[in-house]
Amino acid sequence: MKSYMGNGKHYVYILRCNDGTYYTGYTNDLEKRLNKHQAGKGAKYTRGRTPVQLIFSQEYDTKTEAMHAEYRIKQLTREQKEAYINKKISVT
Repeated sequence: MKSYMGNGKHYVYILRCNDGTYYTGYTNDLEKRLNKHQAGKGAKYTRGRTPVQLIFSQEYDTKTEAMHAEYRIKQLTREQKEAYINKKISVT
């Protein structure tokens, strides 16, 4: 079943925070979520680390697929995340 919020798509994204760390998240409205992060109203983790830069996003058809991908990415080490971002590994 598709979500009726946003544009009906689901996204997993990775941000580079101003301290060089990465933040991985899920949303169904990528532009709105990025604006929240930049305004310091996004995740608690990113609030003190703005500005943030979107360095990766992937679209999924279902929330379940996106949430599973987010979980798998969050289990990766920093080095593995960088390889994933650069398409050198897969998390499927």
